[in-house]
Amino acid sequence: MQAIKELSAIVGDPISYARKLKEQSGKKIIGYMCTYAPEEIIQAAGAHPLRLFGSNKNIFLADGHLQAYCCSLVRGVLEDALSGDLNFLDGMIFPHTCDTVQRLSDIWRLNISYGFHLDVVLPVKLDTKSSRDYMVDVQNRFRNDLEKALQVTITDDDIKKSIALYNEIRGGLKKVYELKNKNPEVISGKDLSALVRAAMIMDRNDYLRILLNVIAELETKGSTIKSTGKRRLIISGGICSQPDIYSVIENAGGVVVGDDLCTGSRYFEGSIKTAGNPIAAIAERYWQRPVCPAKHLDKNARAENLIKIAQDGKAAGVIFMLLKFCDPHAFDYPYLKESLAAVSIPSLLLEVEDQPQAQGQLQTRIEAFLETLS
Repeated sequence: MQAIKELSAIVGDPISYARKLKEQSGKKIIGYMCTYAPEEIIQAAGAHPLRLFGSNKNIFLADGHLQAYCCSLVRGVLEDALSGDLNFLDGMIFPHTCDTVQRLSDIWRLNISYGFHLDVVLPVKLDTKSSRDYMVDVQNRFRNDLEKALQVTITDDDIKKSIALYNEIRGGLKKVYELKNKNPEVISGKDLSALVRAAMIMDRNDYLRILLNVIAELETKGSTIKSTGKRRLIISGGICSQPDIYSVIENAGGVVVGDDLCTGSRYFEGSIKTAGNPIAAIAERYWQRPVCPAKHLDKNARAENLIKIAQDGKAAGVIFMLLKFCDPHAFDYPYLKESLAAVSIPSLLLEVEDQPQAQGQLQTRIEAFLETLS
């Protein structure tokens, strides 16, 4: 599919894409690292939200600021910033997430001279009424701070237009996931990963046009492709920046039919109401969407969501992609594994780095896991 090839090329080199977009459109480019960044407000300000995914380079400069046991994703982003690869950014947004990202925010503010810097300190505990009020207050403050940083006025109508755009994108991605769940062979896992990640990199209007064309092609293709009967699997974790893992799984005899990733379903779950106060509507989605370890709802919320994804996808098992030194996900893993086992869903833990892994070893472990499922 030609559209997917184009998206994969952009995902493979997002920095070049963002530089070119800035040159051609004149848009301000605002970087972020977490799906709790208020993209709709950035878009409404006439700027371009760009998610940063780490670096393919060897890490040297960042080691002067972060210990080697900090996650490779954060160290990679800092490496790109310190080396000047990200000097086209007009600003950087840091939502309140894990300890390492919060420390990166401090390091960034003190050491990166280009672009403005904004912290978005969202509530951590989401099971109280006060957390809803606080979430709205934080979004309003971010709106005001962004207006000052960009010297623009962000109207409610601008935000509502942005909400409508993002609702279409999220609805489209949800449709693609439904098509893959129905027929796993309709799109490869690697292509699906590129499709989702491109939504966080590309101009959102351009992306939506491509997404709608991809959906139309998949709907036609789905009626002609028969399922191969591979073992259906779910991937869970923080960020999956290794698109080749999908090919490894498919070569081992499995197929990914769903995920619990912030570069997957957690990114697009939940639509935003278009009526009423748009800031309150954005805050409500953040309050209701499936949580990651950086946020706390009910103590069983993450396990219940993961079990539902696995059961809805008729999955034979779950593969945990645990980014090395990612403490929040590591803390959640034992109870998620136990919860899956309690409903007879087997799981496999793969500890990975942001850098490329030895695919042969991964495939051997996945093959062994698939054999236990039979």
